[in-house]
Parts: sequence; structure tokens; C-alpha cells
Amino acid sequence: MAVPLYNLEPLLAILGFGLLLAMGPLLWVFKRVGSDGSGVPLAAPQARARARVRALTLLTLFLTLDLVLFGAFTRLSDSGLGCPDWPGCYGEASPLAAHAPISAAQAAMPSGPVTVSKAWVEMVHRYLATGVGALITVLMLLSWWERRTSRTRRSAWDWLPTLTFVWVCVQGAFGALTVTMKLFPAIVSLHLLGAYLLLALLTVQAVRAGAGQASLRTGTGRVGADRTASNRGAARSTFWIAAALALLVLQAASGAWVSTNYAVLACSEFPLCQGQWWPAMDFARGFEFWRPLGESADGGVITFQAMTAIHMAHRLLAMFTVCVLATLAWRLRHSTVLGVQARWLGGLVLLQLATGLSNVVLGWPMAAAILHTGGAAALVAVLVWMLAAPAHAPRQDY
Repeated sequence: MAVPLYNLEPLLAILGFGLLLAMGPLLWVFKRVGSDGSGVPLAAPQARARARVRALTLLTLFLTLDLVLFGAFTRLSDSGLGCPDWPGCYGEASPLAAHAPISAAQAAMPSGPVTVSKAWVEMVHRYLATGVGALITVLMLLSWWERRTSRTRRSAWDWLPTLTFVWVCVQGAFGALTVTMKLFPAIVSLHLLGAYLLLALLTVQAVRAGAGQASLRTGTGRVGADRTASNRGAARSTFWIAAALALLVLQAASGAWVSTNYAVLACSEFPLCQGQWWPAMDFARGFEFWRPLGESADGGVITFQAMTAIHMAHRLLAMFTVCVLATLAWRLRHSTVLGVQARWLGGLVLLQLATGLSNVVLGWPMAAAILHTGGAAALVAVLVWMLAAPAHAPRQDY
């Protein structure tokens, strides 16, 4: 049964589902936040508005991380093509309405990409993504309203919620291409990296919203040479954090390439691979960027040596990345400003190490694979948190 790849008829209904999902967080924020805890509104309207924006930003950040985890579950359960068209499922807004064609596809191929359960997983993922998009839209509208009513000086940072809205729309386009291009590895990898960028944008907004609420603290009276030394230490820390973030993004791209090419099981032991320290590998074929899933650029079947190269490249880069991030966490653990983030960084590095090894030696268990994707997302958020943290107190020199 031929199905049009794009059918926009159910778009409004799906947007309605997303808005309905977003109403819960929105109602909670606007009813409970900005009060004294008993539902009684605080006196200052500006303080109440800032509290609500900060709470909504943090909640949207948390739900976006949840969406990344559910996206990993969608991919790992082979549900990415559970509905072969976009944005609905066989032209319908829900798998219930499309039950007949889904059941027919499942009967024709019981272990194929389209089954009733996979269709539900795919559509729930789309509903959740639409809900997050609705929350990001509200954040953008609130930022516009605040710029219009506030007398404070405007800056380029005020456009960050708008940039986030634009990027979530781009993410939606990548989600559509993921389906219509049949899990094209480059598109799926870019979609995952785009989700990490979305988390980074929301993290910066959350930090800035918190800084807007916090009272200014000006240190302990140290001036002159001490303040200059503190500034040098802050700049040095910022450089190393930014370098670690760049390395982590490269590692995340490598991990996305492993996952989207299903190359995790090319090596099933550690530290050896296929009983060797350096097995037969084909890096040229493994890192052909623009090719369909399971194929090489010339249309042939991708070789096992290419899959091994994808896996080993990620493994070797992971060892270096773990050392860099662990060192950064250790050196900043006593920082006045970044100590909390450094402890989060150290814990997440240990989680990534444990889940990465579990994926190899335990045969890619679902829970470990999902946590591994979520851990990478959380690491991105923590490093961006470090970079965006206001210097209310001197940072520890690196």
C-alpha cells in the first residue's frame, strides 16, 4: 500500500494534542509559581513574572530532556518508521483512526517497521515534541511581552527565546526528514545533535532567568590585584570548559553515528574488539556521510569492517573525552561558583562510562542505551551551565 510521505490534513489535530499536553505545565506555573506557597500571589508583579518565566524555562528544559530520552527509546525500539508518513499516521491524527492500515501492514510483515505498538511509540513521540514546541512558543511570547513592557536596557540575549523557537521548528523539519528519508543516518544524527543544541539554548535561558532573580553579591572586599587574578582565573576556566564542550559535541556526533548505523555490536567485548586490539577496519566506508541506512555511498551493502571502524572511532575518542571531562570536574570541584556543576559533571562522566561499557559487554540493553543518550544530553547541559554561570564569586583558577 503506497502512502504519501507528507499529508498535512491531521496537522491541526496534532498541534491541538501538543497544546493540550502543554496546558498542564502552563497551568501549574501560572497558578502556583510566584506565590508564597499557599497560592497567594506575591506583591511585586515584576518579581512574580520573573519567577514564572524561570519556572517555565526550567520545566521546559526538563521536559526537553525527557523528550530526548523518549526519542532514544523510539529509535532503539525500531519505532522510527512506525508511521510511514508525516505528521500523522496514514493520514490520521492517531493510530486509533489508522488502525486498519497499520494492522494490514503488521499482518503483511509482523516484524517489519510498521506495527500497532511501534505506531503508538512514534506518534506519542510526535505529541510530546509538539507539546515541548508549544511551551517554547509561550516562552518566546513572554519574552516579547517583557521586552515591550520593561524599561531595562535590551541586549542581544533578549532574542534567545526567539532563536530557540526557530530552532525547535528546524528540529521539527529534521523529524519529518527522519521519517520520509527512511532513517537516513546523516539526518538522524543531525536530529539528535539538534536536540542537544535545543537543550543548550534552554539551559542558557534558565541560567539567565535565575541570575535575573538572584540578588547581586559582590565578593568579600577583595580589589585590585586579587580581582585581576580572579578575572584571569575565570577566563582560564572558561577556555577549558569551552574546549571540553567542543570535544563533547564531537564525541556526541560520533556516538550518534554509531547508534544510527547500529554499529554498537560490531565489538562485543572490552578492551579488545573481536579478540584483537586493532581489528580489521574500513574507515573510508564507515565515514561516508551521505548514504542510506545499511548501504555504502556506491549503493552496496556496508561492510562489517566499516561498522567496526565506526565503533572503534567512538571508543577511542570516548577514552580521551572521559579523561578530559574527569580532569575538569576534579580541578573545579572546590570552585566557589562551579563546584556544584563540577560534581554533576563527575557523576555524569561515571554514568556515561558505566552505560557505555554495558552497551558493549551486555549486548546493548535498552535501559543502558537510553541512559547513555540521556547522559550525553545532560553533560551538554552541565557544561553550558558552567559557561553561562554568572560570576557572582571568583571562579577557581584552573
